[in-house]
Amino acid sequence: MKSRVYLGLAAVLLAACSSQSAPASAQVQDQPAALVPPTSATDFTASQLDQMIAGDWRSPEHKARDVYRHPKATLQFFGIRPDLTVIEITPGGGWYTEILAPLLRDNGHYIAATPKPAADGEASRDLNGLKAKFAADPAHYGKAQLEEFDPKAPSFGAPGSADMVLTFRNVHNWVEANTAPAMFKAFFAVLRPGGVLGVEDHRAADNASLEAVKNSGYLPTNVVIKLATDAGFQLQGSSEINANPKDTKDYPQGVWTLPPTLTLGDQDRQKYLAIGESDRMTLRFVKPDASATPSRH
Repeated sequence: MKSRVYLGLAAVLLAACSSQSAPASAQVQDQPAALVPPTSATDFTASQLDQMIAGDWRSPEHKARDVYRHPKATLQFFGIRPDLTVIEITPGGGWYTEILAPLLRDNGHYIAATPKPAADGEASRDLNGLKAKFAADPAHYGKAQLEEFDPKAPSFGAPGSADMVLTFRNVHNWVEANTAPAMFKAFFAVLRPGGVLGVEDHRAADNASLEAVKNSGYLPTNVVIKLATDAGFQLQGSSEINANPKDTKDYPQGVWTLPPTLTLGDQDRQKYLAIGESDRMTLRFVKPDASATPSRH
């Protein structure tokens, strides 16, 4: 799997470099044209992300939240590349879908994993919204894949079939529903050895207990880390990309008091707009490569 990934990216880079070479008609006879140095994988991915984030297919409402959600820095921290197979878990209305699906369209694979919808629940609305989004714009979403899963017995594909699993602002829902351990075990199963799990969620105060914040939308960071490590992952890094020191985390309606939800409506609206979106943990986990672990005798 790993060799396929790197060979795929090499092909992408070669294509990008060849497109920048001088045409034959511009070459002086007996003097070879100067070659453009190969673009690094990091620079190529950064350029691709810039194009996706600036894309006119993204909704204005979603673009307006870039200042809070930091999509480029967040995805770079997770190690995104355009040749990966990436599963986004419960993408909701498709905020990150609008960036990830076009980014992975030509050389990777984007899979949106959504909960099996209830008769008329939020999951049904989100699933129908993603189906409509994909159907309306095949140029950007035509190769994206939608998969439904059972939150109580989750499965996300063949073991080892994904390079990266990403989930944004969802773990608190699974903790409240008591489905979080099963979800993290399913993430571990679908990832290849060395694969990455990227998690972003609303961060509780350092001294907060789970019981005290369980219904607020916030989670203690150590709770999320334990869920991942209990499933077999190793914590590879944490980032303050999505930190917000203005967030006091003590609101009448929990995190939903803040934008974008603004549950209280006009009550203290300007106050909550001035705070902005929540303070969030951003964690990168890796599935250990058993073959790289030395044996003990």
